[in-house]
Amino acid sequence: ARRKATGELFAVKMVEKALVLREKKQKYVVMEKDVLNRCRHPNVVKLFCTFQDPHRLFFVMELCETELFQLLQEKGSFALPCARFFAAELAVTLRFIHGQAVMHRDLKPENVLVSKSGHVKLTDFGTSKIIRDAEATRSNSFVGTAEYVSPEVLENVGATQASDLWAFGCMIFQFFAGRVPFRGGSEYLTFQKVS
Repeated sequence: ARRKATGELFAVKMVEKALVLREKKQKYVVMEKDVLNRCRHPNVVKLFCTFQDPHRLFFVMELCETELFQLLQEKGSFALPCARFFAAELAVTLRFIHGQAVMHRDLKPENVLVSKSGHVKLTDFGTSKIIRDAEATRSNSFVGTAEYVSPEVLENVGATQASDLWAFGCMIFQFFAGRVPFRGGSEYLTFQKVS
């Protein structure tokens, strides 16, 4: 969307209310808004505002037109300076969100945007979890993408912030190898390789 007064461009995420209700995804929409409001950081996509009409919810966010995944597909793999740069920015970002008591739980190149200035912008916090109690550092619900899911999640021990670090390690491998470290012919076979 373009702001008429300034010409400034924004990303507008539209969420159909009927779909959210039908698929019982209300908590994911609320979680995304809560995490984006909690995690104001240069490497987290910025949420400017939310609003709604009778049929849709709207998230007005910072516009980043490139996914890290797209860059990986175009290049195959990254040269050492590029991989080091993206890894360092992601490490700083993970440290920040973990300090805000947030587990991302679906970290992967598709959920990392790249700004026009070339900096990473972590996004897609719908499946995240805010750790509300110092003792409750685990999440027992299963979310994530097979190629990046940690062994403890597969063993039903539960996700922790360390699960994000596992996914981060898988991404670093992918930066250099041009492929994920664990992939099978199906989700089940991928899980077998991880565990």
